[in-house]
Amino acid sequence: MELEETKEFKERCTQCAAVSWGLTDEGRYYCTSCHNVTDRSKEVIDTGAIPNTKIQAINRGLKRKKNLEKGWDWYVCEGFQYILYQQAEALSSLGVGPELKNEVLHNFWKRYLQKSKQAYCKNPIYTTLRKAKVLEANVSRSDWESEPELLSDFTLPSFVESGAESQTDVSPQKSFSIIKASHSEIASLCSGSLDGVEYSRRKEKGFLKMTVPKTLAFCYLSLLWQRETITLSDLLRFVEEDHIPYINTFQHFPEEMKLYGRDKEIFTIESWPEYEDIFKKTIEVATFLDLPRFPDITEDCYLHPNILCMKYLMEVNLPDEMHNLTCHVVKITGIGDVDFLTFDPIAKMAKTVKYDVQAVAIIIVVLKLLFLLDDNLEWSLSNLAEKHNKKNKEEKPWFDFRRWYKVMKKSIDEKKQKWEEARAKYIWKSEKPLYHSSIDKSVVYKKREIVVNLQKQFSTLADSTPAVEKKSPSSFQFNWTEENDDITCFHGHSLQGILQKKGLSLMTKNSLYWLSTQKFCKSYCRHVTVYEESNYSQSYQFVLNLFSFLLRIKASFLHQEVSLIEKRLFKGKYSKAKKPSRSKKLRSY
Repeated sequence: MELEETKEFKERCTQCAAVSWGLTDEGRYYCTSCHNVTDRSKEVIDTGAIPNTKIQAINRGLKRKKNLEKGWDWYVCEGFQYILYQQAEALSSLGVGPELKNEVLHNFWKRYLQKSKQAYCKNPIYTTLRKAKVLEANVSRSDWESEPELLSDFTLPSFVESGAESQTDVSPQKSFSIIKASHSEIASLCSGSLDGVEYSRRKEKGFLKMTVPKTLAFCYLSLLWQRETITLSDLLRFVEEDHIPYINTFQHFPEEMKLYGRDKEIFTIESWPEYEDIFKKTIEVATFLDLPRFPDITEDCYLHPNILCMKYLMEVNLPDEMHNLTCHVVKITGIGDVDFLTFDPIAKMAKTVKYDVQAVAIIIVVLKLLFLLDDNLEWSLSNLAEKHNKKNKEEKPWFDFRRWYKVMKKSIDEKKQKWEEARAKYIWKSEKPLYHSSIDKSVVYKKREIVVNLQKQFSTLADSTPAVEKKSPSSFQFNWTEENDDITCFHGHSLQGILQKKGLSLMTKNSLYWLSTQKFCKSYCRHVTVYEESNYSQSYQFVLNLFSFLLRIKASFLHQEVSLIEKRLFKGKYSKAKKPSRSKKLRSY
């Protein structure tokens, strides 16, 4: 009956060019192929057949159209590209040079697309749901600098574009320049992206599957290449403080990028990034990309241990004079050499340095050289410093370990409590709800609306204060100044009570040293050594936990790095060879 009523309307559909029309309850023509509703309506000749002129009907065509509102045709790698774009923009706002986004990260991502055969190669791998029509890209696989501009025909903005222009000039009709496919042929009810289902199943050897944590690995590699003043621990802390997008980044996707089903498993994160995990992923990404040797880490570079040691000495309120000892340890162990510090992923004996962890480990070794940290000597030296400071109030005060311990314990406990409260209060649910399929969309959005309304009602009843404005990020978590009378600043304190003159040199009064580990694990073990708190002194545990919280790493992870520094420092003790103790050289400078 409906076909007979619409047979006189023979115009082609402006959306799909089909000639197959139906009538809505309001009398308008809609395309039965794509459900596009036109402005044209069937002229009613006999109004007497209508029992009620005030008809309130549901538009059948529009209702069907909503079920097919699936947005753009997009791929999983485009989603990760958009996350990288957001993170690059955030790093730029933190003061990182624009070349990191426009050149370094841009080329790293382009190289990943080529190595993973998702773009810029002769035979790109996409979905197997249809035979993709592949256009050969004239790209050199070896010379990445000569490759074409990235994402010029993609639906997402290029890293080179500005944020305002890139988000407004995106055409929903564009997809990868390498493949052309209609949404109706490829789209599945199981995911919003075209290849979400297949991407989650890919497990072939040699393919590095992209994940949200790996986006931080890309960012850190770019920072390392540029030798920026942001360490890996700083990067992860900025993520926690919400200065860099990581949790629920999908909610910032364009509205046309529908995300559900398998996409939910790919783009959602339910835990904070951990230092050890991101560090391993950084090595994995660099190896997969087959990156060349990174720019040299020289003495004037921020990542050099001499500079980082000074930074962390200031951070934990230790005397400036300790910097001479840290530099001495760096020189003797050879960990300040360019070849040792510079990252080279393709080298046969590639060295991967944890720059911030290594610098902190050096400081702990120096504290052991000065105070031994055996729950005995450090308190004896504190008694001497306390007596001297009382008698000589006008002179430069001696460093008092006990007093420093009390100041730092109070400060670190307050900082840790705030950190734990912030984590407990963090809302993991995104403002933009996710659903498993397009069918569940209305139900999920309705539940989310109820939750938001309840939150508003409870906040009104509790008369909660508005959220505090987010503070600007800083490389320093603690601020120690001599002007503050409430907190003692130890930067200008002297080590005179700990060091003694011998000729033209200064030596430590402490002539002993205990190793953090007597035995290293075998080569097939993943750990360097096992850390058990009960086997170590309270002072050593406090220092270890202090720096571990500062870097947001596990104490055992830092203990391993301390052991590696000591292994280079006391080779004779570990090899049990009868050689002159190097500790004598360390205690004079």
